[in-house]
Amino acid sequence: KENCRPDGRELGEFRATTVNIGSITTADGSALVKLGNTTVICGVKAELAAPALDSANKGYIVPNVELPSLCSTRFRSGPPGEEAQAASQFIADVIENSQIIAKEDLCIADGKLAWVLYCDIICLDYDGNILDASTFALLAALKNVQLPSVTINEETGLSEVNLKQKNPLVIRKHPVATSFAIFDDTLLIVDPTAEEEDLATGTVTVVTDEDDRLCSVHKPGGSPLTGAKLQDCISRAITRHKEVKKLIDKVIKSIKPK
Repeated sequence: KENCRPDGRELGEFRATTVNIGSITTADGSALVKLGNTTVICGVKAELAAPALDSANKGYIVPNVELPSLCSTRFRSGPPGEEAQAASQFIADVIENSQIIAKEDLCIADGKLAWVLYCDIICLDYDGNILDASTFALLAALKNVQLPSVTINEETGLSEVNLKQKNPLVIRKHPVATSFAIFDDTLLIVDPTAEEEDLATGTVTVVTDEDDRLCSVHKPGGSPLTGAKLQDCISRAITRHKEVKKLIDKVIKSIKPK
């Protein structure tokens, strides 16, 4: 009623968002994102593989979201639980629908050689809204990736990697996720904490790109949303996209090699 939440935010207010790019030196690209207390790190490893027979001119992007027991008491050690699997599937859908990277760009030689990008997203501290943090970390990490140039030697047919010459990935779209928790079918609060997620009657995540296009709407069950409310979510997501994009650009500018 009073437009105030347990942590003092207003209903439409996001938690403080920070991003640190290139924090894992052993990965080909990495980023650490904090949304309030929710902390997620994404590392991208690139490997070479033969393209699939039915798509000879495409590489692969393999996302995986991990929610280890260290990030919250709600998760157990062992194989990935339902929430981690759902988050991995969500990220895979975002990559596919937003065309963040054209898979053709990952192909080195048709039918012979392509890049596989393994994107591991690990939650270090879980306090709600894992999807926004994961999408942000993935985007920032992909923008940090530098791949060596690879050529195929005509005579031997073997690939030759030139580590001195590295190129960034071509990021075609910048998808940003914005999550809302729904209370009593009427109230929408943005960027819910873990406590708020547990109390909510439903959640909805809207993913938009820089052209204000909708990449995906993820609504796993829960209470229904009217068209007007969904429209409201989408317009808020578009505003949020501009803030996140500005933040990423600023951070990337600050770490440009001298």
